[in-house]
Amino acid sequence: MNQIITPKQNIHATITVPGDKSISHRSIMFGALAKGITEIEGFLMGQDCLSTISCFQKLGITIEQNNNKIFVHGKGLYGLTKPNEILDVGNSGTTLRLISGILSAQPFSCHLTGDSSIQKRPMNRIAIPLRKMGAILKGNDDENLFAPFTIEGKKLKGITYTLPVASAQVKSAILLAGLFAEGETVVIETEATRDHTEIMLRYMGADIQKIGNEIHCKTATELYAQKISVPADISSAAYFIVMACICKNSEILLKNVGINETRTGIIDALQSMGGNITIENEKIVNGEKIGDIRAKYSAFHGTTIGGADIPRLIDEIPVIAVAGCFAEGTTIIKDAQELKVKESNRIKTIITELKKFGADITETEDGMIIQGGNILKGCVTQSYQDHRIAMSMAVAGTAALGETTITGAECANISFPNFYDIISSI
Repeated sequence: MNQIITPKQNIHATITVPGDKSISHRSIMFGALAKGITEIEGFLMGQDCLSTISCFQKLGITIEQNNNKIFVHGKGLYGLTKPNEILDVGNSGTTLRLISGILSAQPFSCHLTGDSSIQKRPMNRIAIPLRKMGAILKGNDDENLFAPFTIEGKKLKGITYTLPVASAQVKSAILLAGLFAEGETVVIETEATRDHTEIMLRYMGADIQKIGNEIHCKTATELYAQKISVPADISSAAYFIVMACICKNSEILLKNVGINETRTGIIDALQSMGGNITIENEKIVNGEKIGDIRAKYSAFHGTTIGGADIPRLIDEIPVIAVAGCFAEGTTIIKDAQELKVKESNRIKTIITELKKFGADITETEDGMIIQGGNILKGCVTQSYQDHRIAMSMAVAGTAALGETTITGAECANISFPNFYDIISSI
């Protein structure tokens, strides 16, 4: 599908973006392991989260939709049953990595696969700690595990593990295995990552505590179903925050966005560039901080983004790069080598596509250098079937001169099914 984007200015809109993808995934998984019916509102009906629903239905869990709510009929920690077919996670790395932690402790074996993109993403980062706990994960190349692979469930033992790469997915896989493991499981983070797993598991009754940079998980006896309200996804809100800041005379209010401090790196980064962004109406809902984000047209200047900030904004770097093109001076993004193993190599794809607009952007080993100030001109750009690249190029197109065409634009459905409809309506 091709999507045409035309320039915009004088935007004044109030928008509610879809539910948080990370929290939506976890609400299905943890609800399946809980005792009772978990009621979820605000669930993201994107392709990745639907893959999670499909996998748990194949594992014997009844999941139904009624009046824009999802109901997960949990069977308790040991209620999953052996699937009759391969579990296909589609394009969802979150599904594959987190479900691996759960399946490692089940009394049956499973085969897992995904699309061509997933099959290129490294799974050793979960296989190494899970194997240390006693799990058996087998693929075509066990030294460098990639999907498709098989998990043979085993009795697990707790470990203490220091994350070599800042990854909430790896941390979550270990903690989920730790729910079933004998003894305590401890994950040590050198840099803090998003903590939705810890928040929701505690909300459902798990004994998980954070002590300094250590997350301690004790063996669970039971999780209990809860009502979960999924906040709007800050990663989806990011596109409209940047759009408001770079389209002249614009102001956009984004309602009920999750503003968990492990996720608000995008706001800190844009404010460090001079972004006129404020948060209003803060509150706590099922353990997660929520607020309204107001963004206005801003005079951006260059900044340097790296280090401990990267895990807090890793998914938003493509659209931050767009913001850098409209900033006065130089913007440097570093320590972001993790971008190379996302749905695409996002360092290369961001740079390749923004150059088509006329941006002055250079690749580095772990990021990019952007010289702002060039006037961007509409062009034909491609998505690489990477939702964050497609949507970031759409944002660039709203502030470029002339028409922009995005090829393969349909991949936005992975996380933001009505993205282009909202752009067209404002």
